[in-house]
Amino acid sequence: MELSPATGIADAQTVLGVSRSLSGRHWRQAKVDDRLIASLCRDLDVPDMLARLLVKRGVDPALAHDYLNPSLKSALPDPSTLVDMDKAAARIADAIVSGEKVAVFGDYDVDGATSSAVFKRYFMALGRELTIYVPDRMTEGYGPNEPAFRLLAEQGHRLIITVDCGIGAHQPLAAAAQAQIDVIVVDHHLPTADLPQAFAIVNPNRRDDNSHQGMLAAVGVSFLVLVAINRHLRQCDGFRSLGVAEPDLRRLLDIVALGTVADVVPLTGVNRALVSAGLKSLETRPHPGLEALMTVSGVPPGDERKPTTYHLGYLLGPRVNAGGRVGRSDLGARLLASDDPAEVQLIAQELDLLNRERQAIEALVLEQAMVQAARDPDAPLALAVGHGWHPGVIGIVAGRLKERFGRPAMVIALDQGFGKGSGRSVPGINLGRIVQAAVERGLLLAGGGHAMAAGLSVAEDRLADLCTFLTKGVGDETMAGGEPWLDLDGVVGVGGAGLALARALERAGPFGAGNAEPRLAIAKARIAWADIVGQQHVRCILTGPEGGRLSAIAFRSVDTALGQGLLRAQGRDVHLAGNLRVDHWQGQARVQLLIEDAALI
Repeated sequence: MELSPATGIADAQTVLGVSRSLSGRHWRQAKVDDRLIASLCRDLDVPDMLARLLVKRGVDPALAHDYLNPSLKSALPDPSTLVDMDKAAARIADAIVSGEKVAVFGDYDVDGATSSAVFKRYFMALGRELTIYVPDRMTEGYGPNEPAFRLLAEQGHRLIITVDCGIGAHQPLAAAAQAQIDVIVVDHHLPTADLPQAFAIVNPNRRDDNSHQGMLAAVGVSFLVLVAINRHLRQCDGFRSLGVAEPDLRRLLDIVALGTVADVVPLTGVNRALVSAGLKSLETRPHPGLEALMTVSGVPPGDERKPTTYHLGYLLGPRVNAGGRVGRSDLGARLLASDDPAEVQLIAQELDLLNRERQAIEALVLEQAMVQAARDPDAPLALAVGHGWHPGVIGIVAGRLKERFGRPAMVIALDQGFGKGSGRSVPGINLGRIVQAAVERGLLLAGGGHAMAAGLSVAEDRLADLCTFLTKGVGDETMAGGEPWLDLDGVVGVGGAGLALARALERAGPFGAGNAEPRLAIAKARIAWADIVGQQHVRCILTGPEGGRLSAIAFRSVDTALGQGLLRAQGRDVHLAGNLRVDHWQGQARVQLLIEDAALI
C-alpha cells in the first residue's frame, strides 16, 4: 500500500497542504497571535516553538513562567474546598490519635494500589498500623463487598476508608452502616444521582462539589485527604500527643505521580504539579518498592535515570497492575508500602513475571479482538466481545484497539452469563459519561469512569441492547466533532528537529492525558532507509534538503497503511507527523521521532 499524496490547498489552518493523510485525516494547526508569541519569546527567553505551544494551549501570558515551572505551592488547592473533606479528616485524625483499628479498602489497579500505599505510609510515619484490603478481581470483583466488610469488622476495624472505589457500592455501604462501621469513601469516579450511605464521601465529582478538582485521580484525592489530616493534627496538637514529627508529605509524591499517570487523568492544573514533583523525587530518592520496580523494568540507574511519564505509564504502571490482573491483587500496594529491601525485591520480580504472563494472555485476546473490530471499520466504536477472555487484560486490549483504529474502543469479557467491560476513548469523546448514561438507562449492573476510560458490568441478556446504546452514544459525539483531523503544534525541518528543540519542548511537560506531547510536522523528509524492528515496528532514518539526520520509528505499524507506506517510500520525500522524544542511553542523549502519520509529497 502506497502513501496517500498530500492534497489540498494550504490555508491558514491546513498544515503542509495535507487535507487527507495516510490515516485519512486533515492536518491542521490552530491560528495564533504571532505578536503574543514574540512577546513570550522575549519575556521568557524561550524559542519560538515553545512559545507557540504555550499560546496554543491557552496558557495565560501572566502565568507562563509558573506554567514552565509547576509547583505545588501555587497549584495545590485547599482540601477543605472538597465536600466532606473536613469531616473525613477529623474522623481519621481522631482514629489515629486514639489508636483505633483502621482499614483501607483499595481497588486492584495502580490508582487503588498507590492510594492504599500513601495512606499506609502516612500511618507508618505516625507509628500506627493500617490494614490494607484489596479484593480479588476474579472472586470478589470490583469495589466493596459485604463479606469483606464483615471480615474486617470481625478483626476489630470500626473505620474503613475506601480508595478508588465505593461511590457506587450502595448495598455494601448500607450494610456497613447498619453494623455501625464508619466508612469514608475517597473516590473520583462519576457517581449516580443518589450517593451511597457513608460517614463521609470525598469525591470531587460529586454533583454538589464545587471544588473544580474533578480531574484528580483517586491517589490525588487521597493526597489531599492526607494534607487535611496533617492540618487537623497540627491544629489539635496531635503530633505532640503521638510523640512524632509531622510527616513530610512531599516524600509521597513519587507514588502519587505513578497513580496519577497510570490512571490516565488529565495532566493539567494540580495533576501536572503533582506529577512534575513526583518525577523529581523518582529521579533522586524513590521509595524502595519503586526503586526495585525500576530495576526490573530496565529503567537506567543512578545518574542515567531521567524518568518520564512514559516510564510511569508504560513500564512501572503495567507491572503494578499485573498483580491485580493475573496474580495476587495486593502485591502492588504491598510493594509501594514496604521499606524492606528483601521484600520489595521479591515482589518486584514476581510482578515482572506476572506482567510477562499478562502480556501473553493479552496477545491472545488482542488477536481475536482485532478481528472483530476490523469487521466494521466505519463503526464509531471499536467493539469486541468474547467468552472466556481474561478480564484482567481487557482494558489494555481496549487501549490497543483505540490506537489501531483511531476511535474509542470497548472490550467485554463474558463468563457465566455476565460480562465485564473496559473501554478507552479519544480526545473529544467522553466515554465515562456515555457509560454512566447506560447505567441510568438500566442497561448495566454497574458502570462508571471518566472521559478517557470506563468500566462496566452487564448481564449477557442485555448485551445486544448495550452495544447498540454505546455505539450510538459514541457515534453522536463523533458526528458532533466533524471530519477526522490531526492537530499539529508546529512545522520544522529535519535539520531543526534536534536535541535543543526537543529539550525546549520538554519544559511544557509532564505530558500525558490532557497535556499531550507536542505533535510536530516534519516537512519534506526523505526516507533514506526503513526496515522492520522487532515484529511490529518500522524504523527509519530521515534526511532533509537543508541537511540533518533524524532517527524515527512507527510503533506497532507493520500491518497498517502507515507502516507499509513507510517501508515502500525509501528514497522518497514525505511529510511526517509525530512527537520528538529525547532518549537517554549509556550517558548519551539523542532525539527520535515517534511517527504518528504521514503523507507523500
